[in-house]
Amino acid sequence: MTAAPGRRSSTFTRLLRHGFTDATAAERLLDSPELAPLRDDPVLLEALGGTADPDLALLGLVRLLEAQHGPGARRELLDTLIAAKPLRDRLLGVLGASTALADHLARHPDDWQALVMYEAYDLHPGVEEFEAGLAEATDPVSLRVAYRRCLLSIAARDVCGTTGVAESAAELADLATATLRAALKIAEAAAPEDAALCRLAVIAMGKCGGHELNYVSDVDVIFVGEATEGTDETKALRAATRLASHMMRICSETTVEGSIWPVDANLRPEGRNGPLVRTLSSHLAYYQRWAKTWEFQALLKARPVAGDLDLGAEYVAAVQPLVWKAAERENFVPDVQKMRRRVVENIPVAEVDRQLKLGPGGLRDVEFAVQLLQLVHGRADTSLRSGTTLDALRALAAGGYVGRTDAAQLDEAYRFLRSMEHRIQLFRLRRTHLVPEDEAELRRIGRSLGLRADPVADLHREWRRHAGVVRRLHEKLFYRPLLDAVAQLATGEARLSTEAARERMVALGYADPAAALRHLEALASGVTRKAAIQRTLLPVLLGWFADSADPDAGLLNFRKVSDALGKTPWYLRLLRDEGAAAQNLARVLSAGRLAPDLLMRAPEAVALLGDGDGGGLEPRSRPHLEQEILAAVKRADGATQAVTAARGVRRRELFRTAAADIVGSYGTEEQPAEADQGALVDMVGGAVSDLTAATLAGTLRAVVREGWGDDLPTRFAVIGMGRFGGHELGYGSDADVLFVHEPRDGVDEREASQAANKVVSEMRRLLQIPSADPPLLIDADLRPEGKSGPLVRTLTSYAAYYRRWALTWESHALLRAEPVAGDEDLGRRFIELIDPLRYPADGLTDEAVREIRRLKARMESERLPRGADPKLHAKLGPGGLSDVEWTVQLMQLRHGSEEPGLRTTRTREALDAARAAGLITDEDAATLDEAWVLATRVRNAVMLVRGRAGDTFPTEPRELAAVGRYLGYGPGHAGDMLDAYRRTARRARGVVEELFYGVAER
Repeated sequence: MTAAPGRRSSTFTRLLRHGFTDATAAERLLDSPELAPLRDDPVLLEALGGTADPDLALLGLVRLLEAQHGPGARRELLDTLIAAKPLRDRLLGVLGASTALADHLARHPDDWQALVMYEAYDLHPGVEEFEAGLAEATDPVSLRVAYRRCLLSIAARDVCGTTGVAESAAELADLATATLRAALKIAEAAAPEDAALCRLAVIAMGKCGGHELNYVSDVDVIFVGEATEGTDETKALRAATRLASHMMRICSETTVEGSIWPVDANLRPEGRNGPLVRTLSSHLAYYQRWAKTWEFQALLKARPVAGDLDLGAEYVAAVQPLVWKAAERENFVPDVQKMRRRVVENIPVAEVDRQLKLGPGGLRDVEFAVQLLQLVHGRADTSLRSGTTLDALRALAAGGYVGRTDAAQLDEAYRFLRSMEHRIQLFRLRRTHLVPEDEAELRRIGRSLGLRADPVADLHREWRRHAGVVRRLHEKLFYRPLLDAVAQLATGEARLSTEAARERMVALGYADPAAALRHLEALASGVTRKAAIQRTLLPVLLGWFADSADPDAGLLNFRKVSDALGKTPWYLRLLRDEGAAAQNLARVLSAGRLAPDLLMRAPEAVALLGDGDGGGLEPRSRPHLEQEILAAVKRADGATQAVTAARGVRRRELFRTAAADIVGSYGTEEQPAEADQGALVDMVGGAVSDLTAATLAGTLRAVVREGWGDDLPTRFAVIGMGRFGGHELGYGSDADVLFVHEPRDGVDEREASQAANKVVSEMRRLLQIPSADPPLLIDADLRPEGKSGPLVRTLTSYAAYYRRWALTWESHALLRAEPVAGDEDLGRRFIELIDPLRYPADGLTDEAVREIRRLKARMESERLPRGADPKLHAKLGPGGLSDVEWTVQLMQLRHGSEEPGLRTTRTREALDAARAAGLITDEDAATLDEAWVLATRVRNAVMLVRGRAGDTFPTEPRELAAVGRYLGYGPGHAGDMLDAYRRTARRARGVVEELFYGVAER
């Protein structure tokens, strides 16, 4: 067959045309003595060209021919190969798809004859046929050989298309069943005395139990054991454990013929920490008391397969009622969804995009979605109780629990993904769910799936298309039928019954499913464009609402916003087209009362939630806020209208800040929750403080303009105090301030004082007028002489008072003083006046330190609410805000004159400066910072959830759960949250005892 120099042989060209990639090597193989009789046979080339990998198939055929026992056996194989098309397709199909099975045939060259039969019963063998195929196996090695022979026939039918992926998976499960039985018989034969002591049932779980096994997969099992009559239970369980262990080794251990597959018993109660074999009553006791939601989900697929089948049937009958009650468990749906998310999070980053099984849009997404629906509706509808994914999906569609179109698309996608998985595993018979990166392997997989034009590109396109379908549908699958049940659209489609819809809403966590369904009906019914867009959005929104602590509130609030904005063209377009807006809205509407209340007063603020021109959720700077408010004041007709405009800006910006805080705390699909809790606290404190300062500046301008025109007869400044001065305001904080004025040249002091007092009175009145906007309360109680002293003083009066009468607590309070509005020069001079008081040159005397400690102790005993748990009081409790702040402020009073870094009004900055100056260890500083941040977050959470300020955790379960979600705790973990708070506060209190109360002086 040598071609002329410079020219290709005709065989070479034919080989390329038939799909060979290495035609030169193929020519050499065709020239081998073993294939001499068929060298020019067109039937062989045609058959090889029809395989997934013609080069691989040809090489495997030559190896098989070389392994035959003499020329007669070789001639018999070749004659049968050419004469019998079924054998030709089966044998070459396997050789072109699996090097592992080609290796088996080379070691056992007579096994090709297992592919010759083509009887009707051979097309769909079951457990009995496979048991017959394994019957002669008496040890682990012979069992492996017989297993591979049976596997050869399954693979042959699979690659030739005689059976589909679902049938192949069922046959693999049946072969596994027969293998487990054979392995147990070998184990029993090796220890007949153990077999006599016990009844042992093997329960298949996972894909084997579901009758949908892969080529190479762990076979999940659970063992149930009972004593035979007259046998001690303990002895019987020991015997059963020995048998079960031996059976597992027979299947799992590597021999000269390799292994079969690992037998995994980790789905048993207590996992690998629990006993391998339990009695039936022990299983039930565990499931009734200790089992987690995922364990009932796993039991969906439980099926007795080997050993004492009567005992196995008793086990399944006993656990099934528990399985179908699982959906009644608290936080059932969130638990299942959380487990799915955890699986995705644990995939190595480098593998996520190649994961067929576990990645987004993978096989597990379909399986989880189907199992979730089965568990919710299977209690009432027994037709759904199938362990096989595709059978269950078909039953869900037939019952109206899933839309028929969605079910058909998922069925197609699942079959394609499973086919890919089968072809990948079949090649080397190795357990993997990763799509290979090697182009030759991708080409083989693509051709095996019928993609012949451009196998690699077509495979990637089809894979991504089907994964996209799964990703899009797997969560909506749970929610979309709820809309179909209430939307009253097309007839002829099976729909959820009212009761089934109610069950699903309860499973999602809705406390009032009837009301929730009414809201869905109002939102989704009709043929308007609005209703059509709502029907597209709601399946996703319902999932996000269900991920919150109060789904009912989320759905109700969404209806209110939609009723208010539904006729504005931009609203639904925003939710539909801007990726973040819909999820941000769902988070905000279901996280508590404050943000929805702010939004309902001006629903157009929903535009802030998008990524477009609405400004986004980034808090605006103080200069920007002041510019907008002062411009609105200038346009207004009178002070009342001006302050109304300023309060409107404040409401909108409070909503922006609250929404940013909620979204940052919850996270979204695209952006995980903010890991730095301190950053969220600083964001809220800074934003609310800047907003309050800008609002006061605008209100001051409005009052002065209305009463005096451009110039007030006295210079006037507002000094922020407390959390306001420290840039640490929360959502519900009052504005602690001092007012200072200085008469202008030539102005009588009495006239100036009257003007200043009138300004203060009018500012307070305008900012508290009842309206749709939240009031801004001004608190001036930290002024000299407290409530007994004048509201406003001149700078000279402040100087005289502080020089003669200043008390220790006043110096302490002035640590937080910072000008926030009014005359900048006057504010600066006020700070110059008080700096020597708050940062005394010689620090504090021992008496002053004792006085501060006494003041703090008295404040805690007098202000702590009666009946409150001190350990959970975020402000006054041990390790709370007061503890941390007074400790930091004591260091400022003592060392502020010598350490410039301590001269700040901000707690965290001062704490960091104290650490840098060596006044506190890194560890103690971190402990105090963690406690302060957590306590601040708790107060912010309470305000967001309840809509009113509070210093303690709520007692109402839903509100407590909502605070937990905000703080990063999943459903059902409120107790963990409280424990974590106590631990954090307890550690901080230890530092406070040392640094503040003088256990060790520093």
